[in-house]
Amino acid sequence: MNAPLEERVVEAKSDRLRLLIVDDEEAARYGMRRALASLDCEIAEAEDAERARSEIERKRPDVVLLDINLPGASGLDLLREFGERGDAPLFIMITAYGSERMAVEAIKSGAHDYLAKPFEIDELRLVVRNALETVRLKRENEALRRSLELESAAAKLLGQSPAIERVRAVIEKVAETDATVLIRGESGTGKELVARAIHERSRRRGRFVAINCAALPSELIESELFGHEKGAFTGASMRRQGKFELADGGTLFLDEIGDMSANVQAKLLRAIEERAIERLGGAEPIPVDVRIVSATHRQLEREIEAGNFRADLFFRLRVVTIEVPPLRERREDIPLLATAFAQAAADKYGLPARTISASALRRLLEYAWPGNVRELRNVIERAVIMAEGKEIAVRDLALESHETSRAEDEERREALRVPFTMNFRADRREFERTYITRCLELTGGNVTRAAAILGMHRQSLQHKLRELGLARRYVALIEGDEK
Repeated sequence: MNAPLEERVVEAKSDRLRLLIVDDEEAARYGMRRALASLDCEIAEAEDAERARSEIERKRPDVVLLDINLPGASGLDLLREFGERGDAPLFIMITAYGSERMAVEAIKSGAHDYLAKPFEIDELRLVVRNALETVRLKRENEALRRSLELESAAAKLLGQSPAIERVRAVIEKVAETDATVLIRGESGTGKELVARAIHERSRRRGRFVAINCAALPSELIESELFGHEKGAFTGASMRRQGKFELADGGTLFLDEIGDMSANVQAKLLRAIEERAIERLGGAEPIPVDVRIVSATHRQLEREIEAGNFRADLFFRLRVVTIEVPPLRERREDIPLLATAFAQAAADKYGLPARTISASALRRLLEYAWPGNVRELRNVIERAVIMAEGKEIAVRDLALESHETSRAEDEERREALRVPFTMNFRADRREFERTYITRCLELTGGNVTRAAAILGMHRQSLQHKLRELGLARRYVALIEGDEK
């Protein structure tokens, strides 16, 4: 199993920095190596551009001490070749005496610094030491940023339920790979949050770019994904990069992938397989290094059967599948989530911290949460704003539900425990008539809810009403319930 990101950050910080000396004169390389031996870094050598290119590709040095005059190709050519990459090393160019113009050209081409021959040993050490320190600080800043991102993602993926722990376990396993991931779950469960967590835990240095395929008309999605050239269509007044290019080196999150049109599905499949895209109106393929993470609330297998989704694209997208559980299947996480949302809302609006009363917490635990975590966050945010005191009460939650909560059922059960004035020799039939009638009165005549309180099936209660001669009184309710 891959090591957690926290461990990788520590490993990255403890790795020794690597220096590559590129010069065609063996004596010059030997002298520089000896002069720099006291620095805390690994030193490698290359005698020409071809060897230097191989060393840079294989060993990924942090700093390259590069002579401009090399056999085969110049140091400037090598600088331009690697300088445009996002993970390029820092280049220190070595120029001949009196070649100020070459030094300026090198700096313009992306060199970190330069040394003019002949140079003093102390000058060499100072320039290289400064470059190594720049790399070291960059590493530390990157490690800090990634650590903060990790903490942020961990804070948002709250929960200790087995269901959410399983999601975390899959994220850790898949994060460092480039496998495509399909995230499935109901609306509001946090599918984009899972996608961001995968990106944050990966080694990818590019951006996390998201697009909602259901939020754009089908004729615009293609341009959003692949970009367009000037004049590609009416209104295309300039070239525009698409999401694929913006996510190069990073992660592209395709939300609601099930809503993508068939035409765009075909182009997406081609882009994934060829690792290249073409802008609208363009003719040249553009290589892209993008990790695809997609999400949907639809059953894509049914969409395939209905002819709405390509089977080959489905299999390409779901190398790994992550099922995000609905909130009703991880109710034990609700107190933790609600408390975190309450604190966040208080901070956001500059309000006093609010605690959640026991009765309000019971109500949260009993609610069905059709909108899942998103709905819970919105409910708590409103409650924090509307609460009159330091405690959130049931009345502050303003939950909308077509079903009566289990708490209300319990209140009705308590009401049914009020002793009836009747003789124990009374006919059992009369007891049942009285008890069921009282239950129906308490539920406002709702047969389904009354059956739930009595611990009966709805059909059994309907049969009992007919048996007890109550069917005529409640015939409208029974007929409406059956319909």
